[in-house]
Amino acid sequence: MVPHLITALTGPINELEQRILDTTPAIERWFRLEWMEHTPPFYCSVDIRNAGFKLAPVDTNLFPGGWNNLTPEMLPLAVQAAMAAIEKICPEARNLLVVPEHEARNSFYWSNVLQLKRIFHQAGLNVRFGSLSADIKAPTTLNLPTGESITIEPLIRTDRRLGLKDFDPCTILLNNDLSVGIPGILEDLHEQHLLPPLHAGWTVRRKSTHFKAYEEVSKRFGKLLGIDPWLINPMFAQCGEVNFVENTGMECLTSNVDALLSKIKRKYKEYGINEKPFVVVKADNGSHGMGIMTVRDVKDLDALTQQTRNRMSTGKGGQALSEVIIQEGVLTNERVNDAVAEPVVYMMDRYVVGGFYRVHAERGVDENLNAPGASFVPLAFADSGRLPQPGQKPGSSSPNRFYMYGVIARLAMLAASYELEATDPDAEVYD
Repeated sequence: MVPHLITALTGPINELEQRILDTTPAIERWFRLEWMEHTPPFYCSVDIRNAGFKLAPVDTNLFPGGWNNLTPEMLPLAVQAAMAAIEKICPEARNLLVVPEHEARNSFYWSNVLQLKRIFHQAGLNVRFGSLSADIKAPTTLNLPTGESITIEPLIRTDRRLGLKDFDPCTILLNNDLSVGIPGILEDLHEQHLLPPLHAGWTVRRKSTHFKAYEEVSKRFGKLLGIDPWLINPMFAQCGEVNFVENTGMECLTSNVDALLSKIKRKYKEYGINEKPFVVVKADNGSHGMGIMTVRDVKDLDALTQQTRNRMSTGKGGQALSEVIIQEGVLTNERVNDAVAEPVVYMMDRYVVGGFYRVHAERGVDENLNAPGASFVPLAFADSGRLPQPGQKPGSSSPNRFYMYGVIARLAMLAASYELEATDPDAEVYD
């Protein structure tokens, strides 16, 4: 199933799809050379928007949940990627400790964690779960609506190692984005591999840093393909001190929204696009679809309701928001059962392993879909991950369309590797 596209099948996305298919050997070689120089994030997911005239990532998550939305047919790819990733990091690994979020009542989240256990169990690891929550003082079993159960245990820290009772892992996998800070129990582990690293968490990480790296990647990739990088890159700006409740720092926001809307208008005019430009203002650090608003006109900022101001002032875990990224809005012209949809691509090591459509029947084409009420539909390549099919008419082949999504997602993953290298506090600095 390729979802229904509103745009005609002769638009730029099909030209881009054809260009990518025609250039596949050069693209794969380019990625191969990049991965010789850079280390991919251990795992990540990328939200992609297909406007029909533009295809771009709008968010890259380095602590992806939602693994439970991948179909069983996708698991062999994930298991192979997990084997490759672990082999590089700790070939003799026997035990894997997963540190999850504090999602006490969210059964969907725990189904995601169990899916990770299945993947790593098949990859040859004993998997157990250790909680950062002070409420977990003894092994605690959670029963899920699926009939499955999961046991969470208290973490035990010694001088140099982190583990559980009678469980000493070589590798610790964080499925917790550290939005509320870096706990001391995770710091100064010198004899174990902590994945992703602490500086990948939202305490340190900024979306603006990621998209600056992505801008660099998209320029280089655009040169390889002979395309305008704007076709795959959302423009952005950043403001560092905005307080929506006290109405301070709004001048920075207003001027940047105005400038970005003007830039988008010029691009739309250049490409003959008859759509209304918009930007998305969102927390520069943070996730879970919180602290996000769509702005279609700079005058909208003068008329923000108190409810919107309150929503924009706090992020996950009640953290105060003061830094925002203003990102070029990318429409989504994809539909699943007439509801607005966007593809989300999942990767492990340097491999695409699966994905799904995030679908929201109550949201518009220019709105954030990562919100309560969203549902998930497995992507077309669930049927054994078929390879691209040369010679198919652009826009008519689900494997070809998915291959294009996978290329864009891998560009975002490569940008994440640039970003993590640039922000690594332990990196050697050369004069």
